[in-house]
Formats: sequence, C-alpha cells, structure tokens
Amino acid sequence: MTAKGGHPADTPLYPIREVSRITGVNSVTLRAWERRYGLIRPQRTPKGHRLYAREDIERVERILQWLSRGVPVSQVKELIDQPASAPTPEPASGDWPSQQRQLVAAVEALDRGQMETLFTQSLALYPVTTCLTELWQPVTRELEERWRDQLGASLQRRCLESFLRTRIGIRLYHANQLARGPLLLIVPLPDDPGTLWLLLAALAASDAGYRIQLLDSALPFSELPLAVERLQAAAVLLVSGRAERADLIRRQLPRLAEQLDAPLGLCGPVARIRDGDLADSLVELLGDDLPQAMARLRSLIQDA
Repeated sequence: MTAKGGHPADTPLYPIREVSRITGVNSVTLRAWERRYGLIRPQRTPKGHRLYAREDIERVERILQWLSRGVPVSQVKELIDQPASAPTPEPASGDWPSQQRQLVAAVEALDRGQMETLFTQSLALYPVTTCLTELWQPVTRELEERWRDQLGASLQRRCLESFLRTRIGIRLYHANQLARGPLLLIVPLPDDPGTLWLLLAALAASDAGYRIQLLDSALPFSELPLAVERLQAAAVLLVSGRAERADLIRRQLPRLAEQLDAPLGLCGPVARIRDGDLADSLVELLGDDLPQAMARLRSLIQDA
C-alpha cells in the first residue's frame, strides 16, 4: 500500500480505527478535527483512506492535553503549532459553562432540537470522557437539584430521558457490533426515579470498549446470577442517582455480591452517598464520576 506524504517510506502508518483505539478518540471526532480545524493532517492511500504516523498520534495526545485543561477545540491549533521554545500560555477558559447553560435551558424548554445540536456537536469535537465530565454530568446534577421542587420536573426528566435513550441507544447498537471487550451488564437500582445516570454510565462503558447489555428497569436480585450466567457477563454494574433504601444497600447488595460469579460494581450518586455503608463488602464502589468509574472497573475485571 502506498501513501502520499513527507514521512520516510519505512515509517509505520496506522489506519484511523487503530489511532482511535490507541488514543481513545473516536473516528468521527478525528475526522472533525481534521476537516473543521486542521488539527491533524493524515496521509491518504490512493483510495482515500487515512493513514496516521506516530507523530500524528502524539499530536492527538497533545490535543487531548489542551482540551483537558479547558481550552476550546477552536483555539487548540495555535497552541500546539507554536515553537517549542515559546512560553506556554495559560489556557483560556473553555466554553463548557456556556454549553451547560444552553443544555439546561433546552431541557427546561423541552427543546429537543437544541438538545440534539448540543449532543451531536459536543461528541463530534470532544472525546466522550470530556463530554461526560464537562457537560452531561454537571448538567444532570444541576437539573436533579432543580427538579426537587419545580413544577414540570417529571415532564422535563422524561423528555430528556427519551432523547438520551434514543441517541445513546443508537451509539450502543453500533458500538456493540465492533467492540471486542468483555460484556458488561448494566442495571438500575429500584429507587432511581429515572434512567439518566444509567444511560450516561452505558455511554461511558461503551466508550471504554465494553460490549453493553443495558436493562432500563430494575431486575430482581434473585435473577441477577442467572443473567450473569446466561449472558456470560464479565461484571455487573448497578446504577442509581438516589441513596436507595438502607436495607438494600447494607444487606441485599453484599449478599448479592457473594452470590455472583462476576464482580459487582456500584456507580452514580448512590456510590458516593453510600460510601461508608459498603466498605467491608465485596461490592466495588466506583463513584459518581463515570469515566473514572470505568477505569476502576477495568482494574476490577482484570483482577477477577
């Protein structure tokens, strides 16, 4: 295979799927960074397929470093293209607070079109982990605070859940066709009033390379061991945005963890709220930062 470009002929070149695997940036985002912002310039085969050198992969990693510091993607190019000897400026404030306000306003106005714009735009330009950390998790927390005593809260919640179920469901379907990682069974706990944290956890887990079996309603604990066996799940992830009942947390979950032939993880706000109740059990508390929860889960599965 030949390719146009300035690299020596013996330089290793990688297809876009391999670059996506190495960097964690999906191919849609890589193409958007190239077309829209000129951040990377891969070579092309005669048939137009992109090929990336090691220098391109290192550049993607530098882009991620700037994005993690809050620099908007539109400002990254001038920073990574400056001479190495130039002093590194402090990053400008990112546009995430603005996007958070826009998303909250869209949900409260039941504006599905604006939700679609913000969802698609953010995931096209930023890694899933960044979108979760900077946009979807903060907005979900803020909305749940507002919904405690707000007229129309149930309507707003259901509209947002319906939107995310469709958009994330499509991503899960396509990602499951390509994923080679272990299967993860994701189930809500019974007191959670909705599926927001469940859907976001599924998005984070899929981005981490797992194949996802998502149940959008609680399953009796007595049936979870059978589900693990039949589905050959590598782990079970229980999710909730609420504290859940004390008896369920302190007695039923530890008993369930002992019965399962796979690790049992707990994530979402319940894992933070109930941190002190499960310290001596086999239940793994993964926290309510979903990208970090997936990193902890990976170690848990590897140890198992």
